[in-house]
Amino acid sequence: MWFTSSWLVLALAGQVQQSNAGQVQQPSAPVQAQPVDPQADKPIVSDPQFDSALPVLSDDINAPLEPMPAAPGAAPSGNVQPTGANEALAPVMAETPELTAPLPPLGTFDSTPPTEVADIDDKDVVIRYTTVVRGLDDLDLTGQFNGLSALKEGGGKAANAAMITARAREDEALAVRLMKSKGYYDGTAISTIEQPPANAGDPIRAIVSATPGNVYTLSSVKIDAGPVLPPDLLIRELPLKIGDRIEADRIQGAEANLALKLPQQGYPFVAVGQRDILLDDAKWTGDYTLPVDTGPRSSFGTYSTEGKLAFDAKHVGVLARFKDGELYDNRKVDDLRDALVATGLFSTVSVEPRRTGVIAADGTEKVDLLVRQEAGPPRSLAATAGYSTGEGIKVEGSFTHRNVFPPEGALIGTVIAGTQEQGLSGTFRRSNAGKRDRTVTITAAANHSNYDAFNAFTGTLSARISYDSTPIWQKKFTYAFGVELVGTNESVYDFGLGRDARRTYGIAALPSQVQFDTSDSLLNPTKGYRLKFSLSPEASVSGGVRPYARVLVEGSIYQPVSESIVLAGRIRAGTIPGIARDDLAPSRRFYGGGGGSVRGYGYQRLGPFDPNGDPVGGRSINEFSLEARYRFGNFGIVPFIDGGNAYEGITPKGSDLRYGAGIGGRFYTNFGPMRVDVATPLNPRPGDGKVALYISIGQAF
Repeated sequence: MWFTSSWLVLALAGQVQQSNAGQVQQPSAPVQAQPVDPQADKPIVSDPQFDSALPVLSDDINAPLEPMPAAPGAAPSGNVQPTGANEALAPVMAETPELTAPLPPLGTFDSTPPTEVADIDDKDVVIRYTTVVRGLDDLDLTGQFNGLSALKEGGGKAANAAMITARAREDEALAVRLMKSKGYYDGTAISTIEQPPANAGDPIRAIVSATPGNVYTLSSVKIDAGPVLPPDLLIRELPLKIGDRIEADRIQGAEANLALKLPQQGYPFVAVGQRDILLDDAKWTGDYTLPVDTGPRSSFGTYSTEGKLAFDAKHVGVLARFKDGELYDNRKVDDLRDALVATGLFSTVSVEPRRTGVIAADGTEKVDLLVRQEAGPPRSLAATAGYSTGEGIKVEGSFTHRNVFPPEGALIGTVIAGTQEQGLSGTFRRSNAGKRDRTVTITAAANHSNYDAFNAFTGTLSARISYDSTPIWQKKFTYAFGVELVGTNESVYDFGLGRDARRTYGIAALPSQVQFDTSDSLLNPTKGYRLKFSLSPEASVSGGVRPYARVLVEGSIYQPVSESIVLAGRIRAGTIPGIARDDLAPSRRFYGGGGGSVRGYGYQRLGPFDPNGDPVGGRSINEFSLEARYRFGNFGIVPFIDGGNAYEGITPKGSDLRYGAGIGGRFYTNFGPMRVDVATPLNPRPGDGKVALYISIGQAF
């Protein structure tokens, strides 16, 4: 009552003040005496008239304001018309209906501030709290909730209570989203903040309670798409059925499977649309509909290239493992991309199918494969270094131009500098030579070796055709065959003369080998096995022509026994029939001992000796090795035991083995392990050292 009356009084006073001000601003005029009006002090509206004009108000202070009744004859306008003494004021009409609606109670407003507002950094105030989650354990959602929770992310500390409340409200929404992802679309969640008892010193408890409700299942599964071949392809590759839970992971996984499998079966341009699930909250079910644009059924056609080219589209066809007209399969396209990467000629390369509109006889549309190339630097330098007892220090450097004769014609120059070996070689290598994975190599080399077994100056000219593994493209089956011409001048102990002599040998060989490899790595295998067979028919010319053959069989196995321990074993046996040992060039004989043989003994120190105590090699050999490879992080420890020997005859023996044992350290890098092995002979002969050291790259086998 007072508020309304005062407002009206102030309004009238303002009108009066505005009128007086207007009089002051009038132009000046002579002041004249005015007669005194006896009615001047009489009020315009008497108090009884004013009070009777006021509307009747409710006694309920919380009741909404009531509209003032319109006076008879009042204009239906929002403008207030002048009133007489006995007229009621006309109501002001609202421009929108919402303005006439009652105001909601203040208690219904959510006064919780957003997290970004509540989460202020106030280092002077810290409130500790614990988070309690209820109702999600049975759904296996507690772990996901804890990983995404705003309360958990806060670490149990907040600057103020508003911050805790804001985080709890966020976690309510999180719990509801997680329940929906499991098919509980009626799920609800509520958070409560429990204050500890006064002076208890316990932290506040923020409790998020989830109520999942009923789980929803699929009542129908429909794919909205055109006809495909075979007719059941879509429903077969969308692993959803009536009765399945409407779980986010299940639905998304099924759709991803459809998008993955169709390009493998002739549909490279498939586009999976946005699903629609119509829920029935009375039955707790949902009708699932998925639109799919399959695009045309397609087959392989042409190739095209663009970008900075390493080679042309014709050579791309050499790398492909499919034929023109074959049904499109993106797994074969991925295989082609891997083969392009394995060439090592690109900084980036991609393969993309493109529509051509050309229809084949079987009704499929031909696809053009666009290869986008960005040729990388073709030149590279490489170096390796190692040390072992008997071989000394050995450093090898190489320069390679990988594409000097396109396509994939490489030129490689190699230099070996060591304390006991020096060499120089040049190699031409054509990779993917007319056929995928076929390599043609031609090499010319000059080498000097100075070991206890022999001192040799050797020149070699060789050619080789091979199907090899690479670090990027490891193959189960590999092979190689070729021709080799060797001229060598070597020191040899002449047992007839009883002294050292130098002889020159001419050797022609046809070396070949096959290997079956199921291991998981070339340089650091942890499982699988390898079998290798080598055969080299040869002829030696030194005072006559003497044909013979070098035969070598080798196998290794790798068996993991735990996540950090791998047991590895190797056996090796070889023979050289058809020639006497002393007619065989020393560099072509078998020797045992060294980092890749029986560790603990010097390089080539196992086998028969001459009267001077130098090894002379033999025509047969046998070896074995056992290792326990324990890895922790990027480091490893490898205890090992080796055994073996070389023999003068063509049949290896098992009764005269020499054993070595030791321990190695490994440092694992992204290109292979660095190896350091220390070994000692277990049954040494006179003259054998007590300790042998080997440093190199890669495992021993």
